[in-house]
Amino acid sequence: MKKYILTGLLVWLPLAITIWVLKNVVGTLDGVFAWLMVAAQAVLPSSLHPYLNDLQRIPGLSVIILVAALWLTGVAVTNMAGQWLLNQSNRLLSNIPIVKSIYTSVKQVSDTLFSSSGQAFREAVLVQYPREGSWTIAFVTGKPSGEVADRLAAEHVTLYVPTTPNPTSGFMLMVPRTDVRQLDMSVDEALKYIISMGVVAPPPHAAKAGAPTKTATSS
Repeated sequence: MKKYILTGLLVWLPLAITIWVLKNVVGTLDGVFAWLMVAAQAVLPSSLHPYLNDLQRIPGLSVIILVAALWLTGVAVTNMAGQWLLNQSNRLLSNIPIVKSIYTSVKQVSDTLFSSSGQAFREAVLVQYPREGSWTIAFVTGKPSGEVADRLAAEHVTLYVPTTPNPTSGFMLMVPRTDVRQLDMSVDEALKYIISMGVVAPPPHAAKAGAPTKTATSS
């Protein structure tokens, strides 16, 4: 009986967690949408209040509005007028005390991570951490620059070493390029491997033509 209960749990647990996550995300968006509707009632005529109340009762409407808003924003900033408005808003926010520190830092990180031409989080590698002989999966986020790069002799790469099973926290390392071993697995496969604590291993990949099977590490 215990065997069958565990088997049933393994079948239903992924679905239950998926539904729970989606429910919380949609609930948060619905809460923000409801707050916006309440704020709109303060400035709009009272004749429109019943319609705003009806909109709050539509489940999932906030998700549709969010996707539509993101799409319209993306379309708007692809022309000259949209780019001008975006530049002006960036300039305005960058001149407000306290706000500029947060906004500028977040914008730089988001531009680096989500840029289609960026190299951050495009490559999964193996690195020895936290001591020699122990290996973990890390993600290449770039190369050291500025004063840090001037003080490093050989070619170094900047790595993000995520924790398990929560990959949103981790450590930043700057290690010589020769001390990392490139992996053929994708970033998504590496994340699954980390989150599952090594249980969900990615399928074997064919070795790249002409590529060495491993890189020599420093002694």
